[in-house]
Amino acid sequence: MKKPARLDIDAILDDRGTRIIVCCGAGGVGKTTTAAALGLRAAERGRCAVVLTVDPARRLAQSMGLSELDNTPRLVSSPEGDGQLYAMMLDMKRTFDEIIEAHADPERARQILSNPFYQSLSSSFSGTQEYMAMEKLGQLRRSDEWDLIIVDTPPSRSALDFLDAPERLGRFLDGRFIRMLTAPAKAGGRSAFRLLNAGFGLMAGAMTKLLGAQVIKDLQTFVSALDAVFGGFRQRAEMTYRLLQAPGTAFVVVAAPERDAMREASYFVERLAEERMPLAGLVVNRVHESPAPALSAARSAAAAEDLESRGEHELTAAVLRLHAGRMQLAARESREQEHFVSAHPTVPVVQVRAMSEDVHDLTGLRQIGDLLASA
Repeated sequence: MKKPARLDIDAILDDRGTRIIVCCGAGGVGKTTTAAALGLRAAERGRCAVVLTVDPARRLAQSMGLSELDNTPRLVSSPEGDGQLYAMMLDMKRTFDEIIEAHADPERARQILSNPFYQSLSSSFSGTQEYMAMEKLGQLRRSDEWDLIIVDTPPSRSALDFLDAPERLGRFLDGRFIRMLTAPAKAGGRSAFRLLNAGFGLMAGAMTKLLGAQVIKDLQTFVSALDAVFGGFRQRAEMTYRLLQAPGTAFVVVAAPERDAMREASYFVERLAEERMPLAGLVVNRVHESPAPALSAARSAAAAEDLESRGEHELTAAVLRLHAGRMQLAARESREQEHFVSAHPTVPVVQVRAMSEDVHDLTGLRQIGDLLASA
């Protein structure tokens, strides 16, 4: 089978036209580490880079020598080279609050932020984390303080949630439920209450009895603010979506050499093509290799069996068994990658071998960056 083209990471990082790199893929494949390693390597090659992660784990902060990360970019003090590296962790609710504060007068903002329905929406609405990641990306790009933004997409059931978030929020805002609430809220006062009950009939009456007048009032207050504040959400989401389609953006799909992760990577590559978004290539993480690839699994197992049958060299036999298992694992991983390459022969690929321990500092991130850039 024809070998795929190599993904040239350094060419992407050195290209000043590249302003956004989006690391995407299934959960647990190393997106956060890859994003951090790319950010560090970019900074050490002269870029002013910021890494935006949405992973709730604290690995990124620890590996960069920071005590914590929050919604404000923090300077990583020790990268080598002429560039600068910043890192931040998305605070979903804080980002939502910042949008409210920026697009509503102080009194209206106070009413919204203290509203129970808003607090629930901003904390737990399906897709809010992915949408807020899009919002934060747009904010970072508009500020123009960094010449490279690297995004670690949210850990989620599907890697496509990041792309689908704006449309999902748009469907929510355009949905029948919200339209029914928004129309009566615009009328105000008792008229709003009558129309609310007319729109929902017996269900609204039952809700009023069950939840009480205060809950209905909170709902009306929240709905009355929808048009004033949410109107710009869809527009900004569309702007960010177009930004993701622009030539200055590069999508890096990250996968592990396992069936589910490679299948997800394949699906994501196809989706990016459908959405006309610029794919840089595939990073295959945690690839297992053997220091003695010429010794096959079958020969190694046979030699171990021969030694064991004669009761000789037990340690050597154990090492041979270990080698056989390693070669079998490498063969399985190779087959999974071959399936991807067969389906997507034009997608550049780079492999990152499995590390003996987890990355926990800048030295480890630098090593990952070296592996990403190596042939």
